[in-house]
Amino acid sequence: MTIEDSRAGMVAGPFIADALAMPVHWYYDREALRRDYGEVRDYLPPQNPHPDSILWRSSYTPRNERGDILHEQARFWGLRGVHYHQFLRAGENTLNFQLVRLLDESFQACGGYQLDDYLERYIQFMLTPGRHRDTYVEEYHRHFFTGYSRGWKPRRCGGSDRHIGGLAPVGLLCARLGHDPVSALAAVREHIGFSHADPGVLEASVALARMLLDLQAGESLRDTILRHGTTWISARKIADWSGAPDLVVIGRHLSPACYIRDAFAASLYLAWKYAGDFEAAVIANAQVGGDNCHRGAVVGALCGAASGYSRLPSRYLEGLVQPGI
Repeated sequence: MTIEDSRAGMVAGPFIADALAMPVHWYYDREALRRDYGEVRDYLPPQNPHPDSILWRSSYTPRNERGDILHEQARFWGLRGVHYHQFLRAGENTLNFQLVRLLDESFQACGGYQLDDYLERYIQFMLTPGRHRDTYVEEYHRHFFTGYSRGWKPRRCGGSDRHIGGLAPVGLLCARLGHDPVSALAAVREHIGFSHADPGVLEASVALARMLLDLQAGESLRDTILRHGTTWISARKIADWSGAPDLVVIGRHLSPACYIRDAFAASLYLAWKYAGDFEAAVIANAQVGGDNCHRGAVVGALCGAASGYSRLPSRYLEGLVQPGI
């Protein structure tokens, strides 16, 4: 496998994992997940009602037009049973991964990583009605535009968020800057540190970046997970858990929720367990529910980099609504 093939895999892998998990995102009742969708092996459209949706108790009121990021989706907030991604099509990516594509547009335009250019694009994207068609908008976006609506400069609008969704851009950053590991790690620290300035998220983002840089250099997936992931997982834990079903490991031993401590450990466990089988890894990630879309940023990047783009299932690549970048 070439370095280019590994880098292309680490970019495409998260988009595949996210799109596959999208219809069953934030299902915590795994019996309901199986009842509503069966075994998720292919891209599927979301359906209402979503039994675990918390949109009924979510709220966001913009101060002015500089904070209006819900647009046509605002009327669904506060209602029960609304699927977070109800208007996305089978194979379409959720908001955080659409923003990874936006980051790549900034890369192409600037010839490298420039946070200020990305922020200009991000603001325009989020304030334009109909750009992403996703009903749910995570807390860090709401935090940013609350500050922006108060007249703060964009670089002052970031916040401290401890959710695994902050890791969505790491695969792209490492692929585009992998020729210069020092620059790659600096960009990861700046980009994730801006939006998710939580110590745990920052530590996880750097650990993931180091794993991805090792993988493109030809290291094995399992070795690099154990080398850089010891804060979250260990060979002993893997040995203790490996005989148990995924729903037990991620459900009893680790929470399937979005908070970085367990979410990152769960992602590393799935990547380690299914090393060498990208398809099995992303299916398992979808099937255990919880914040599977954002765990997919880790599972998809690691297993995609280890497999290489040329070995990713063609039906997944061809089925993406927006092809891989």
